[in-house]
Amino acid sequence: MTELVTTPLFGIILTLATFWIAELVYRRTGFILLNPVFVSICSIIIFLKMTHIDYAAYASGGKLLLFLLGPSVVALALPLWQRREQILKRKLPILVGVCAGALSSIISAAGTAWLLGGSHKVVLSLVPKSVTTPIAIGISEKIGGIVPLTAALVVLTGCIGAICGPEFCRLIRIRKATSMGLAIGTASHGIGTARVLEEDRLAGAVSGLAIGLNGLATAILVPLLWFLFGW
Repeated sequence: MTELVTTPLFGIILTLATFWIAELVYRRTGFILLNPVFVSICSIIIFLKMTHIDYAAYASGGKLLLFLLGPSVVALALPLWQRREQILKRKLPILVGVCAGALSSIISAAGTAWLLGGSHKVVLSLVPKSVTTPIAIGISEKIGGIVPLTAALVVLTGCIGAICGPEFCRLIRIRKATSMGLAIGTASHGIGTARVLEEDRLAGAVSGLAIGLNGLATAILVPLLWFLFGW
């Protein structure tokens, strides 16, 4: 057992097995608070704490899975291609909506951290919190943020969007599939998109598009805001 824990295989097996069980429970119950990603994260943290296994040992396998995040985002191009005609008819509202969402996300996250007395590094770490993890990590590294903190906030943002994003959209009377997909993809990236895909394929396709556009918009807006406000 000790030899297995020290290999990257331990982190991979633990992550996949935990997610498989969480996914099974979610599909059997349909309870939105049992989001598989959220439940997996909590379960692994509890398991590592109870067994006194060092996080670094687990993370060696996690890095290999992190590499697969990039190709998984590319896979979202399939529903996007299948709904391309419907999406192209709405290209201008989608572009404007994503840019507005990216800007409001950056300002609200960084502004809230600054008002609460967060350090300069903490403020910078929050800037890309609504972008998908591979892009968010790259942006955080470039601007001097705390990369582990950024990664954790990105996952937390995605879990919140997946758990209550569609319900919140319906509460404020956003019922169109394209609008809901645009909002959730821009705010909560791939984790939120996975939830939207369960409800509507068109909303999932737009949400997948919003992930890529939001990453691009954030990568352009952050240097501009840096230049204007001297972060």
